[in-house]
Amino acid sequence: MLDYSKILSDSVQDIKPSGIRKFFDLLNERKDVIGLTVGQPDFVTPWHIRVAAIESLEKGKTYYTSNSGTLELREAISDYMSRRYSVQYDPKSEIIVTVGGSEAIDITMRALINPGDEVIVVQPAFVCYGPLASICGGTPVYINTKEENKFKLTADELRGAITPKTKLLVLPYPNNPTGAIMTREDLEPIAEVLRETDIMVLSDEIYCELTYGREHVTIASLPGMRERTIIASGFSKTYAMTGWRLGYTLAPAEVTRQMLKIHQYGIMCAPTASQFAAVEAMRNGDEDVNMMRAEYNRRRRYIVGGLQGMGIDCFVPEGAFYVYPNISKFGMSSEEFCQRLLDEMGVAIVPGTAFGECCEGYARISYAYSVEHIAKALDRIEKFISTLK
Repeated sequence: MLDYSKILSDSVQDIKPSGIRKFFDLLNERKDVIGLTVGQPDFVTPWHIRVAAIESLEKGKTYYTSNSGTLELREAISDYMSRRYSVQYDPKSEIIVTVGGSEAIDITMRALINPGDEVIVVQPAFVCYGPLASICGGTPVYINTKEENKFKLTADELRGAITPKTKLLVLPYPNNPTGAIMTREDLEPIAEVLRETDIMVLSDEIYCELTYGREHVTIASLPGMRERTIIASGFSKTYAMTGWRLGYTLAPAEVTRQMLKIHQYGIMCAPTASQFAAVEAMRNGDEDVNMMRAEYNRRRRYIVGGLQGMGIDCFVPEGAFYVYPNISKFGMSSEEFCQRLLDEMGVAIVPGTAFGECCEGYARISYAYSVEHIAKALDRIEKFISTLK
C-alpha cells in the first residue's frame, strides 16, 4: 500500500482544515440547529442581475471570454472604483476578473512570494492568508491586533514586524471576523511606514460596501500607495452573489501581467454568465446595495444590543456582517464554549481560534441572517449562559 504521507506535498499536509467549515459541517449533521456560522448573505441575488445572466444564456453567450474577463466588465469595474473610491485602473492592463475573491488572493500571493519571503498577516483574519502564503513557500508573520485599539493595525505594530525578508502585508479591512474598519486617519500612518520600504500590500476589500456610519477608504487611494497595492475584491458580499463565483484584482500593470499568467494556466477565465450578471450589478446595483446595507445595519444593532443586554462583552463592529463577542468570562476555551452551545442549545457559532491563535476567548457570529433567525439564536444563547453562572 502506498504511503501517501511521503507522496503528498509537505506544505499542504501541514495546513490545518478551516475551523469555519468544521462547525458548518456539524450544523448540517443536525436538523434542530440554528446556524450563525457562514458569511453568506441570506438575500437572493437581485432579479435584474439574474435577468442579465439569463439573457446571456438565451442569446447563446456561453463561450470563453478573454482571460482577463470581458472588457465590458473590466470597464464597469474601473468606472465603479473611480466613482466610489477615487482610484483609477486601466481596464485593459490593470484588472483581472477572477473566480471569486479567493482566487484573487491566491494569484496575488503566487505572483509575489518566493520561498523564504515573509508575509505579514493582520489577525484576527479570515482563514486563507497564512495557508496560501505557506503553500507558496513563504512564512506568515502574524500581528495580533487588540480590542482596545478596535482591532486596527497600528504603525508601531507594523514597524515591529518588518524584517529584511518581508515581502507582503495582508490588510483585511473591513475585517472578518471582528467587523473592524480602517479609516483614512488610521491608514495614513501605515502608508507612511510602507513608503519607506519595498513591501507590497494585499488589500482584501471584499466587504468594502458594508460599512456603517463611515465610507470605506482603500489604502490604494493614499499618496504613493497605488503602485504598491493589489486590491482583491468581488461580488459575493456586496451583491449577494456568493454562488456566482466572481471576483477581481486591481494592480499595477506589471504585477497584473504576472498574475494573469497564473490565472491563464490555472483557470482560463471566470464563468461567462456570471460576468454578464456582474456588469448589470456594477452599473445598476447601487439601490440593491443600499437596501442590503441598511438591513445588515439593523441586524447589527439588534444582535449587539442583545448580546450586551445578556452581559456578554461585545465589540461594536463598523463593517462586514459579523460580531466578535468576548466569551472569556465563562471560563472555558472558545472551542469548548461553541461546542457546548451547539450540543446543549442547538446554536452554531464559530470559535475565535478559527481565525488565529490570538483569538482565544472570542467567537464569531454572523448576522447575515434574518432578525427572526437571530432572535431565536439569542434566546438560546441567553438560556445557555444562564446555566454557566
